Amino acid sequence: MRGIIWTKYGPPSVLQLKEIAKPTPRDNEILIRIFATTVLTADCELRSLKIPLALMLPIRIYLGFTRPRVSILGQELAGEVEAVGKDVTRFRMRDQVFAWTGLRLGAYAEYTCLPESSYIAIKPSNMTYEESASLAVGGLEAAHFMRRGDIRPGQKVLINGAGGSIGSYAIQIAKYYGAEVTGVDSTKKLAMLRSIGVDHVIDYTQEDFTKSGKTYDVIFDVIGRSSFTQSIKSLKPNGRYLLGNPGLSQQIQARWTSIPAGRKVITWGERSAREFKEDINFLKELIEAGKVKTVIDRRYPMEQIAEAHSYVEQGHKKGNVVITL
Repeated sequence: MRGIIWTKYGPPSVLQLKEIAKPTPRDNEILIRIFATTVLTADCELRSLKIPLALMLPIRIYLGFTRPRVSILGQELAGEVEAVGKDVTRFRMRDQVFAWTGLRLGAYAEYTCLPESSYIAIKPSNMTYEESASLAVGGLEAAHFMRRGDIRPGQKVLINGAGGSIGSYAIQIAKYYGAEVTGVDSTKKLAMLRSIGVDHVIDYTQEDFTKSGKTYDVIFDVIGRSSFTQSIKSLKPNGRYLLGNPGLSQQIQARWTSIPAGRKVITWGERSAREFKEDINFLKELIEAGKVKTVIDRRYPMEQIAEAHSYVEQGHKKGNVVITL
């Protein structure tokens, strides 16, 4: 089979297309034939080791200090189950699925094996593989945080970093809940935000939302770059500040800063199997009802994955960048 091999940290050119051995599933694993994967900002960060300081040591311990131990990158995928181990009960051959591999990685290849206990689900019936590939991170993270935000009809929600994968799904879910949504991102992404239903846009290159004097019931900081203190001040009484990708300073502030009465800071936490199932079912219901769609900026063939990485790490992608296999 073909796969994208990664033998050293560095620029996109370290990604090389090679012929490699096709994996065989263990007793508790399924073999997935991958039809689509994505390029996440996190994939670019792992490839280059340009990662948040708080994660540097654990990531290098896991992946390798001088060179990566895991030879194939990629975290999101959509494909078809081609074989199952003898102990597998959740999936059958020819099931159409999407999955998140986590730090097992391995999605940049024509096949991968995953334990059936992994974050794997049957894809929505009305989505293509390309559209489903980004659900495992973008869709489920948005669903998870919007649920924890406890959004009510008529509330004002601001999403900072609204133009990426998670943000584009979060806008649509918040609108489903009946919120008035403000999306914050760069100039080139504002038209896309309007096209998926956002009520107001803020160009962060021209305006700092924390200095506008406006307040919100929920602020979802997808990228973790807004001022913690000023964001708290931009919350209404009983407001919720959702931190999707907190930096080290935000993590410290979330733990030690005195938060005004009634307001809450909610950071990412390990999702239980029950919560994962709830988020999956909720997201699939919205998609199959036509309430949520995948925003795809660009599609690349496997042979052009280095070019795709170059594009994503510039920070300009609108929604998702998909790799077709």
